[in-house]
Amino acid sequence: KNAILQGGLDQPLTPIVQGHTDELWGLATHPFHDLFLTCAHDRQVCVWNHEQHTLAWSRTLEGTGLCASFHCSGSVVVVGLQDGRWVVLDCQTKEDIWTSVDGNEQLSVVRYSPDGNFLAVGSHDNYIYLHTVSESGRKYTRYGRCTGHSSFITHLDWSLDSRFIMSNSGDYEILYWDIAAGCKLIRNRYECKDLEWVSYTCVLGFHVFGVWPDGSDGTDINALCRSHNERLVAVADDFCKVHLFQYPCSKAKAPSHVYSGHGSHVTNVCFTHNDTHLISTGGKDTTVMQWRVQAGGLERSTSISSASASSLDIATGNNA
Repeated sequence: KNAILQGGLDQPLTPIVQGHTDELWGLATHPFHDLFLTCAHDRQVCVWNHEQHTLAWSRTLEGTGLCASFHCSGSVVVVGLQDGRWVVLDCQTKEDIWTSVDGNEQLSVVRYSPDGNFLAVGSHDNYIYLHTVSESGRKYTRYGRCTGHSSFITHLDWSLDSRFIMSNSGDYEILYWDIAAGCKLIRNRYECKDLEWVSYTCVLGFHVFGVWPDGSDGTDINALCRSHNERLVAVADDFCKVHLFQYPCSKAKAPSHVYSGHGSHVTNVCFTHNDTHLISTGGKDTTVMQWRVQAGGLERSTSISSASASSLDIATGNNA
């Protein structure tokens, strides 16, 4: 079970290191607590305390979890599954409080709007499903569906005012949607040039096109995340590396800091709520790594899911 236990003949075994046992892709950080969530192909959902380097709680789902997002209230978290279902969990009781299905294909991204009134669900059936949210994330109603992508949804982000969505798809499209107007596709992208985004996880876009190396086939970058202070962009690639760029990264062949540690493709990256740490997840190595953000670089403060503990740093100074 990817764990190291400690105990004796006269005392019970307690875990020192524990983690996932299969490939993991889902990652979400809590909006104001020192917690983050991971979900994997082993059907486990784990919530970790990144300050104490411990597992806060875990539970088993009925399906494979691929993506997750915390509600702005911090009281609930939604997890998207491989069969098109998504489940909302109570962060205190760990119980299911809502379950629904959008399409019959796997979900690649779930994301609450910054005001907490909408949930966007990106599916491999090429649609983005919208739901209204009430009672602090405990009640949901279908609002609409964004239709226009010609391939599966890979990433999406909300605007700061919760009115617009930017989305990427498997055929490298960038589309913009007016949610307040009823999930309307915005044909004139010039209208979106001054929009402010509460998060930036789309791997395609003007502000991040410099993260792509020469000769990329479009699948070399698995995930991207902008820091909350809008100074840094972390990138997870297919070659076991975590990259750190300055934001915005709108210059071709932009310089970056590159960090090793994972033994497989890096599937996801996410900054903690106060930007003090960066969390990265591995694929076949089933590892969750925690990096400390410092003035001179990234430091790996712990390696949670692999049977080791070591230290690394992540640079925030000038890229070189």
